[in-house]
Amino acid sequence: MNTFSIKDLETISGIKAHTLRIWEQRYKIIEPHRTDTNIRLYDDNDLKKILNISFLNQKGYKISKIASMNNASLSEKVLELAQDNIEYPVHVHSLMVSMLELDEEHFEKTISRCVQQFGLENAMIHVIYPFLSKIGLLWQVGSLNPYQEHFILHLIRQKIIVAIDSCPHHFSSNTKRFLLYLPSTEFHEVGLLLAHYILKSRGYRVFYFGQSLPFADLCDACNLCKPDFTFTIITTLGEQDLHTLVENAANCMPNITHIVSGYHLASIKTKKKNVHLSPNIQSFIEFISR
Repeated sequence: MNTFSIKDLETISGIKAHTLRIWEQRYKIIEPHRTDTNIRLYDDNDLKKILNISFLNQKGYKISKIASMNNASLSEKVLELAQDNIEYPVHVHSLMVSMLELDEEHFEKTISRCVQQFGLENAMIHVIYPFLSKIGLLWQVGSLNPYQEHFILHLIRQKIIVAIDSCPHHFSSNTKRFLLYLPSTEFHEVGLLLAHYILKSRGYRVFYFGQSLPFADLCDACNLCKPDFTFTIITTLGEQDLHTLVENAANCMPNITHIVSGYHLASIKTKKKNVHLSPNIQSFIEFISR
């Protein structure tokens, strides 16, 4: 069972920690475990309840009304309201519940509903990508069990690969070429697959090299494929290693534009004209659409 801090709950649910404390005291909506030093700790069931409370509160239900519902009633009301809801956060919420409960059927229904309502690309950009960002935050602070992460990422990965395979495979000689990779020690591949789909759906040619590609192999691959752009996503590299990667790529492959995305970009400064820092998927799409 996972253990979450009140800050984790704030990050995932969007409810401020101060508000959660007030609701706990006034309405007894939840009773957290406490450490010997009186620090609040929450488990998976607490998180699911807070997600349901957050959803209903956003839909206009007063907390006093929500507090009078038991867990079963909360879940039923959320499912009822979510059936025809066209708001992205509702589906992010559903994916989070699917992961916590290891519920593949719930996941499939959520994704199918998203694709039907928004289209495949919008579902990926506005539902799957924000969901992955939430998972990334939980993973960074150690509040997510690996088996839950692996379960949901495997399902998402399958969906994206099927979408990639459905894209056209015919390119002209002047089609822009992108080389996608993760540097050594980087293994979180789903975001890179999402970029692969976005590029291929727009008709770009993609050379996909996946996880943990050593820098020497990256240079060899670029010499062979001759891409116009490289793209990578950084999750675990430290600030110094990331800075070294950016500088080495820019210097060793000066005729290629190197696009770098990830959580740590705010700490990176570079004057290299052939490096573009893209903090999120929207800025990446804007850049390739110029």
